[in-house]
Amino acid sequence: MRLEPITWERLTAALADRIADLPARTPSEGEERPWLRVGVDGAPPARPGALAGRLAEALRVRGRPVHVVSADGFLRAASLRYEFGKRDPDAYYDLWYDTGALWREVFDPLEPGGDGLVLPDLRTSAADRPTRSARVRLPPGGVMLLHGPFLLGRWFPFDMSVHLGLSAGALERQSEPDERWRLPAFARYEQEADPQEAADVFVRADDPRRPAWNGCDA
Repeated sequence: MRLEPITWERLTAALADRIADLPARTPSEGEERPWLRVGVDGAPPARPGALAGRLAEALRVRGRPVHVVSADGFLRAASLRYEFGKRDPDAYYDLWYDTGALWREVFDPLEPGGDGLVLPDLRTSAADRPTRSARVRLPPGGVMLLHGPFLLGRWFPFDMSVHLGLSAGALERQSEPDERWRLPAFARYEQEADPQEAADVFVRADDPRRPAWNGCDA
């Protein structure tokens, strides 16, 4: 894969243009796209939430309503997350994120015929109880931006996906010491989901100041 250097500002603008230019119907099945669903995937040190926030602002400037959702708002209950201990990398990969709730509360309302009412979060690590947030209506033509780790390989119906990739060495260097127990989970994700190939757009973020992307090939 050929990568070219780019600034975060140019990357954000190019991604926003690409999202805004997505056709109103899916190329393969011709279904209408009343809403667009975009995934920004990456380990926490790659800061997918920061890119999602920049993208949201750029899309709003282009006249597109946007709703940003963090996967960290859809954690399972602590009793399930910590069933095998608080630092089990396989549990982090398999059990921490409530993918069923993301399907039900975020993706299903944005299917053709849906009502566009998205639940912004369900449960966070700060409080091990339902957040009881009110649903947010995304107007037709709007964009839902979901950011977080392990988003690819789960059959989420993204209209476009971006993976912020870190080499194993960069991921270890940029992880806080008390979070390095998660490294085997990200190694497993690389092996099982192959996010670099699965994503529509791949961004190498080893150097936070100098990203590179496959925009010329994507």
